[in-house]
Amino acid sequence: MRVKKLLATICAACLLMTGCGSSDGSEDKDPASQATIIKLGMITHLNASEKQMEDYLFKVQEKSRAKVVNHVPVFFDSLKLMQLGIESGKVDVISTYKSVAEYLIANNDRYEFVHDNWIKGLADNFCFAVHEDDDTLEADLNNIIKDMKADGSLDRLVTEYITNVEKGQAPPKVDIPKFDGADKIVVGVTGDLPPLDLILPDNSPAGFNTALLAEIAKRLGKNVEIVQIDSGARAAALAADQIDVIFWAVVPVGDIMPKNIDKPDGIALSEPYFQDEIAHIKLKN
Repeated sequence: MRVKKLLATICAACLLMTGCGSSDGSEDKDPASQATIIKLGMITHLNASEKQMEDYLFKVQEKSRAKVVNHVPVFFDSLKLMQLGIESGKVDVISTYKSVAEYLIANNDRYEFVHDNWIKGLADNFCFAVHEDDDTLEADLNNIIKDMKADGSLDRLVTEYITNVEKGQAPPKVDIPKFDGADKIVVGVTGDLPPLDLILPDNSPAGFNTALLAEIAKRLGKNVEIVQIDSGARAAALAADQIDVIFWAVVPVGDIMPKNIDKPDGIALSEPYFQDEIAHIKLKN
């Protein structure tokens, strides 16, 4: 299946939420912690500024009782741009997912894990985002996720496309079935988050998320069209009806992270279908 490239002409709005503690976070921080500053590359969060994320990360470290250092987030709209950022020295560390970090390290011997104790146990839940008034599609996706968990097929996809994939190899190409005359669902993917999803050099979709879409298409009897879009334009593309569904990751929520830190108005989130740990990587010294 070929992938349609979506040239987003609209930008995702970054909605600033009220921060925790003081307006700039300075009242809450131990001055000694400012001696070490780590520039941390992160995928853009839609409802939090870089400064607010800095304050949240500081509080997470404090709660974990780890040595607190000042992580200064730098937002990027794609994993590729984050990699360029660390190669150029714009950031010192990249924040991503364990499965993605393992793939990157296997394909670039200059990368290595950063063993930060304070991020142990932190994980994001992966789900689908749809228009909040698209109750039918939301229900269909939730029912399929529930059924796939119950019959073991979701676990099998995780094993086949994440656990057992050779870390240095590109994720397997996935063929999505087509049904003559069936309704179409347009799904946005970043296409540069291996082994979760990747657009191969021949423009074919690959990876775990794509395999999940193929199963959803089969169970719904509908055609799935994939378009590639930068992470930072996800919400805008959905709001503008350029796509029907987008993959979404829900950050950990507790007494530090706001519940809507990365959930714009106007969208509904499906039940989670996968969870992955947060991991940090850096260039070897």
